[in-house]
Amino acid sequence: MTGTPNPSSAGSSGAARVQTKISVNDPKIMVNLLGAKDEILRLIERTLASDVHVRGNEITITGDPAENATAERLFSELIELIERGETLSVDSVRRTATMLEDATAERPAEVLTLNILSRRGKTIRPKTLGQKRYVDAIDENTIVFGIGPAGTGKTYLAMAKAVQALTAKQVSRIILTRPAVEAGERLGFLPGTLNEKIDPYLRPLYDALHDMLDPESIPRLMAAGTIEVAPLAYMRGRTLNDAFIILDEAQNTTPEQMKMFLTRLGFGAKIVVTGDVTQVDLPGGTSSGLKVVREILQNVEDVHFAELSSSDVVRHRLVAEIVDAYARYDDEQERATQSVHAVPGRAASGGRAGRRR
Repeated sequence: MTGTPNPSSAGSSGAARVQTKISVNDPKIMVNLLGAKDEILRLIERTLASDVHVRGNEITITGDPAENATAERLFSELIELIERGETLSVDSVRRTATMLEDATAERPAEVLTLNILSRRGKTIRPKTLGQKRYVDAIDENTIVFGIGPAGTGKTYLAMAKAVQALTAKQVSRIILTRPAVEAGERLGFLPGTLNEKIDPYLRPLYDALHDMLDPESIPRLMAAGTIEVAPLAYMRGRTLNDAFIILDEAQNTTPEQMKMFLTRLGFGAKIVVTGDVTQVDLPGGTSSGLKVVREILQNVEDVHFAELSSSDVVRHRLVAEIVDAYARYDDEQERATQSVHAVPGRAASGGRAGRRR
């Protein structure tokens, strides 16, 4: 890729406008950069303030110098993504543009091409800056808490890192666990064997495993104890050495359960705890161990809290909007509650203060 700035006439606003020309010498890169039926190009045009015109292997960008510089950086990152083997999608273009707009220290091309695991032509990698920082934190710390809303890849990326560590012989086993909170203490009243009772609560972990390992190898690895999937209650009294341990749905642990789990940590082990503090299913009045542990361990060395947000959601676009809408609603409800409590002598029902009956 080569870029050449050229002076141009002033725009209608009187601001100086210049032209920047980018030559793309590889036809395959240009085809990818345009997308099917120019879908990618149209998105780029909507994203940028500068005008974009493509003719042959040359891209002409027209706008003020600052806008052109932003456009040139976007094209540079997108071209590097293609050169690293990526096929551009609407999603990857949007995420690249967002990272450039936020002026992050990490380059989009580096974030979006960080391979964690590859299987049958499918590569698992972070898709947002928050996810990349989460993955880096898992590499750098013994205990990591991945906290964020649904769809941010908290569990999936942790599972990928666990399989990567097992494959690289950094650990000798993977232990996956979740609290079966919806069943409470009433598992005995459910029909079937114990395994049949707890299986629905652990199914999402099995599903992720099937994405990352050959399905026929999973029963063999589980039979050998190399992979263990079990409810949280089964962790009590154990010391877990040389293992990659994941606690999923941790918002549904009590503070006592969280302490019990974290103190299972043995030598050569790594723990990742994932959860969404906005979706606690514990009985009313019961504190979430995931909420409490942040206050207790936030200053402990080698323990990291990775915060993911709606900007890290990699499901349907509406999922991020739903997460934000619920967050706004919760904030409004909390402010309304605080305003009622702030009025001295006034009952929540709206009765007059200080009036005798």
